[in-house]
Amino acid sequence: MDMSSVNAHVFMNLSSSLRSLSLAGCDLQGKFPKNIFDLPNLNLLNLGGNQNLNLDPLKLNRSSNLEHLDLSWMSFSTEFIDSVDNLQALKYFDLSGNSFFQGLSVSITNLSSLEYLILRGANFFGGLPDSMGNLVSLKFLDLSYSNLSGPVPKSLGNLLQLTHLDLGSNKLSGQIPLSILNLTQLEYLEISENSLEGSLPDEVTAVPNLIYLVLFDNVLNGTLPSWLYTAPSLKGIILSQNQFSGHIKEFQTKSLEYLDLENNKLQGPLPSSIFQLLNLTWLLLSSNNLSGVIEFRMFSNVPNLKHLDLSYNSLSLTSNATSSVNHILPNVTDLLLSSCNLSEFPQFLKGLKSLESLDLSCNKIEGKIPQWMQEVGNGSLTYLNVSHNSLTEVEHFPWKNIEVLDLSSNLISGNLPIPASTINFFLISNNSLNGEVSSLICNATSLRVLDLSHNNLSGTIPRCFGNLSNSLEFLNLKKNKFYGTIPPNFAQGCRLTNFNLNGNLLEGPLTPSILNCRGLEVLDLGNNKINDTFPHWLGSLPYLQVLVLKSNHMHGSLRVNSSKSSPFFSKIQIFDLSSNYFSGPLPVRYINSFKAIIDLEKIGSTMSYMGVYVQRGSGFYTYSIGIVMKGQYMELVKIFTMWMIIDLSNNQFEGGIPKVFGKLNLLKGLNLSHNNLSGGIPTSIGNLTSLEWLDLSSNRLSGTIPNRLADLPFLSSFNVSENQLHGQIPQGKQFNTFGNDSYEGNKGLCGFPVSKGCNIIEPAPPNVLEKDGSKSNIAFGWKVVLIGYGCGVVFGMSVGYVVFETGKPKWLVNLVENQQEKRRRRKSKKGNRSDRRRRI
Repeated sequence: MDMSSVNAHVFMNLSSSLRSLSLAGCDLQGKFPKNIFDLPNLNLLNLGGNQNLNLDPLKLNRSSNLEHLDLSWMSFSTEFIDSVDNLQALKYFDLSGNSFFQGLSVSITNLSSLEYLILRGANFFGGLPDSMGNLVSLKFLDLSYSNLSGPVPKSLGNLLQLTHLDLGSNKLSGQIPLSILNLTQLEYLEISENSLEGSLPDEVTAVPNLIYLVLFDNVLNGTLPSWLYTAPSLKGIILSQNQFSGHIKEFQTKSLEYLDLENNKLQGPLPSSIFQLLNLTWLLLSSNNLSGVIEFRMFSNVPNLKHLDLSYNSLSLTSNATSSVNHILPNVTDLLLSSCNLSEFPQFLKGLKSLESLDLSCNKIEGKIPQWMQEVGNGSLTYLNVSHNSLTEVEHFPWKNIEVLDLSSNLISGNLPIPASTINFFLISNNSLNGEVSSLICNATSLRVLDLSHNNLSGTIPRCFGNLSNSLEFLNLKKNKFYGTIPPNFAQGCRLTNFNLNGNLLEGPLTPSILNCRGLEVLDLGNNKINDTFPHWLGSLPYLQVLVLKSNHMHGSLRVNSSKSSPFFSKIQIFDLSSNYFSGPLPVRYINSFKAIIDLEKIGSTMSYMGVYVQRGSGFYTYSIGIVMKGQYMELVKIFTMWMIIDLSNNQFEGGIPKVFGKLNLLKGLNLSHNNLSGGIPTSIGNLTSLEWLDLSSNRLSGTIPNRLADLPFLSSFNVSENQLHGQIPQGKQFNTFGNDSYEGNKGLCGFPVSKGCNIIEPAPPNVLEKDGSKSNIAFGWKVVLIGYGCGVVFGMSVGYVVFETGKPKWLVNLVENQQEKRRRRKSKKGNRSDRRRRI
């Protein structure tokens, strides 16, 4: 009930005969009256879920009969918890969803009668105390999602009455202690999603009453222990996402219902006993090194199997045409057989009337989808993946409730087939489709992802795509032959996050209606014929991370005339305007606004790659992009969220390289080549410690290469060729790996790796004084200081004064030149080039 307007003090005068008070999830406010805990007959008190209810410190009565206390997801002081050891009758205690900054209170571990302790999501700071072993009556312990760290305490082996132990989703490390084997009453053990390592204890008598073993997502290794195959009560083994190796042995138990060993290093054939487990409903073995041949008829003895995943192994599945299709997996709902060396659609699929998900991708299936496939899960099939095969023809889609359909990477030709209106994800990229796209595709009003890329589709882009903007999140029409203009009618509330039209024949200006797509993250319009000035207005899209306008006919300056202080492109990570006709200075205003490249924390993304979630099957659909990286064009099937790239090459930008580039400390790639840039290379580029490639070639840059660039730790590609640079090339570290082609076309550069050596001795500066109108052969300069070096500063400066006053006495000239000649000879004997600095 909603009791947010009720004062908690109304419970102060409750009857002393009250035995049970449950106020869970009532949104109570304020302070809860202390005297409730003094009610002599109160047996159950449930205040869980009242996050705004406060419990003041109080001394709990030792005579209390309270057996059940639920204080989950609310606020109270640690002093209150410190006094709970007075509740000696307490059997059930739930403190889930609270924070324990000082760790678990010792007073809790003194509750000798406690049978159920639930601290799920309790957010501990540190590990569990060894005193947990004092709770000898405990039967149920849940410490999942509690931020626990350190090892699993050995003292848990003292809890001999324990039947349920859940330590999942924490930060526990180390090995599973052998003392766990003492828990002979244990029925449920979960320590999933931690960092446990080592092998499982291998004892024949281990945990004889265990029903569920859940240890997925750790770093456990070794072979599977022998007791897993013999435990008489075991129903569930969930050990996926570990590093177990060796063979799967024969199961002697018949009780198994769930077997999940996905994402390990298991090898060898499947044991024959798996096909005799009559109660088996889940069999998940994908992403191992399993091998051998499996005939589908072998599954006829596991009629209750509902979820089967054998994908990504070295298995070969075959079907016997004479087998009765009605006896093979009649109740299966999820059948995932990707990369199983199938050469045809298995005949037994005809009998699967309840099938919901079917994955036959990455096989060797040829030809067209057979007519009988329309009988497969006609009313239930929602996910079908037949991508990466050799299918050539798709006539129609009979599945009326299909939501996810993946036909990508086949040999399908002809017009675009239109799926049912229930479709959410339609992927048919990398085929040979041609012709125009029918507007019937827009009848799919729930469409979220549409990928038609890498085909030969032509015509104009249907305007009705703009009407789908309330559902469509991903539209990829890349590498086709669409012409005309971009549809101008993206409506208010547009949900597009990725819009890719790269590699078509589109013309005309960009449509401002794209601004209605406020959640847009990736906009790729590269390799078209778009003729327009730079769309400054795109800078106001708050989530835009990737902007690609490369290889179009775009022109004009990127100078921002607006005086508005709002940042432009604050989330941008990839900014590619290469191969256009942009002119004027480089856009300092934009560079200053690239906050995501300046400070990654502003991005706020926890994902490794950019993409959208698929509700079934593959889970996450990643965005892709084509980009020049380290001088080579690459098609990236995934956009890593840490990539920060700016490419302004092949334009007509002029002026200097702004120093503000040095603020982009997370930048990985910078390409400013083939422009008309002049001036020097800013030393601030040396601040870009994440930089992996830098291309400044084919400009009119002058000056020297800053030595600070040699300290960039990840720089693996560097090109300043075809400029007007001079001086010595920086030496050491990454610069020792760059070849001559990085510097060619700069006649003034010297030092490794170019052939020209560096002679640091430079011509003497103009004479300071002239006598009788003729230049003196010796100025007050390097020869005087040379004597100073040889004879001492005082003597040198004294002789210099004489020279200054008397001109050029011949004896002094001869003396100086003879000494200089002797030094030069000594140097040449050592085989060293002169590296003297200019004399003052």
